Amino acid sequence: MRYRSRVTAPAAALIGTAAALAAAPSALAAPTRTGTSAAKTSGTPGSETLGDSVYPALGNDGYRVSAYHLDFSYDATTRLVDATVTLRIRTTQALSRFSLDSLGLDIRSVRVGGRMATYEQVAEKLRITPARTLPNRSWVTVCVEYSTDPRRIPQPLTGWVDTLDGFAVCCQPNLAHTVFPCNDHPSDKADFTFRITVPGGLRGVATGLLERTESLSGGRTAYTYRSREPMATELVQITVGDYVIKDRQGPHGLPLRDVVPVARAAALEPALALTPNLVEWLEARLGAYPFETYGLLPCNSDAPNAFDFTGLETQTLTIYKPNYLLQEESKIGSHMMHELVHSYFGNSVSPAGWADLWINEGHADFYGLLYRYERGWADSLGLTTMEARMKDTHAKGDQWRWDSGPVAAPNAVNLFDSQRYLGGVLVLYALRNLVGEQAFNALEQAFLDRYRNSSASTADYIAVASEVSGQDLTGFLQDWLYGTKTPRMPGHPDWTVTPVNPAPAAPHSRRRSRSHDNSATL
Repeated sequence: MRYRSRVTAPAAALIGTAAALAAAPSALAAPTRTGTSAAKTSGTPGSETLGDSVYPALGNDGYRVSAYHLDFSYDATTRLVDATVTLRIRTTQALSRFSLDSLGLDIRSVRVGGRMATYEQVAEKLRITPARTLPNRSWVTVCVEYSTDPRRIPQPLTGWVDTLDGFAVCCQPNLAHTVFPCNDHPSDKADFTFRITVPGGLRGVATGLLERTESLSGGRTAYTYRSREPMATELVQITVGDYVIKDRQGPHGLPLRDVVPVARAAALEPALALTPNLVEWLEARLGAYPFETYGLLPCNSDAPNAFDFTGLETQTLTIYKPNYLLQEESKIGSHMMHELVHSYFGNSVSPAGWADLWINEGHADFYGLLYRYERGWADSLGLTTMEARMKDTHAKGDQWRWDSGPVAAPNAVNLFDSQRYLGGVLVLYALRNLVGEQAFNALEQAFLDRYRNSSASTADYIAVASEVSGQDLTGFLQDWLYGTKTPRMPGHPDWTVTPVNPAPAAPHSRRRSRSHDNSATL
């Protein structure tokens, strides 16, 4: 099931709206954190959930967001961020009140349609009561001014990454609302623009392409970026630091840009230079790269507690710890491929709900492992073929289902266990064995084409697989994705599954909280 049909509003128009609202007189009314609007309303409050099975408190209903404009100003002395987020929303009911996801942000004011609105922070919700009811199916601009300290809460409880000379953000899966008030669920994708103001000697960079650079008083510079394709909130990247932009060309003229700490640019160049060939290899299997640019962000921090992953996909940029990329190609190549695959599975096609994470991670590991074995690089188990790795994974299948549940039925604790990664690979391997490589490749492309720039569920994937293969795969895939026992592997009737040991097992998590360290298993 898809959660919604996409609605759009011009991003350029939103920038103008944001500027106009920012210039509006602040004396219209003093904001109130509690209480109700004086105007009587006939609408009802929007629901404060989208019903996600993994994160039921995440997301808000009653509206959908078509565009965000984020305006950040960074003070290098205080290390504080002063920010404004302007949202263009379309209501799906008459709203007397609605909410945004928000946590750890010092809210100063909220305007709805240019009018001051009352608001209150309750748990992880910013409840907003407009001066008058918002009619159903109406377009409305919401402007929230706030400030925050990126160092206030340590990783992994926040989306902020504190670096030596600034910050970056890592919002997956449920932390974008610690960076900006938003509808923080991947089913509600939107257009994004960013304006980042920084002091002299630093550079601001964000998802998408640079549209404008402004020289301001006091030696400050403002950089404006725009994402040409819609994006889930968890995929936003905003970073400030002493960076140099390294441009190169990918296949078919695709512009590649890496955002690199100036002091480490030369040392990181061998890893950065791998990207064009990675893109070319993947395009031969999944079609044209789906976004306007791609590149790496080795952000300026290798501190163990800076963030709890090696690399993490953010749209058009993959963030890494720099030291990881200093290794030889055989140590990092399949991991770099894994993150690049997320441009297709996870970014272009986002999960409809977090229980669908296996689609993202299973595909990323699947193609990452194919890339590894094609080059003869042994994996973490010393194996050198997909068949050998899948035989090993198949044998562990019942134990993983006992420890972490079925592949497509995670919870918030085990969401990033190996079951969503290698367990997902096993499902795809079984599917390919059943339908054949040609049909498998066709259904992969059909799925990506059908749900590009949108969100898709496990049911959507099963439906496309059945349609393209010409056979009803519902029962087959449901057994693999939701069964408590590991099915027999097509083409390998001799493969056996190790009996379950009900005693507590050694951890086999890919990331205990949200670390994205694929090197542990790839």
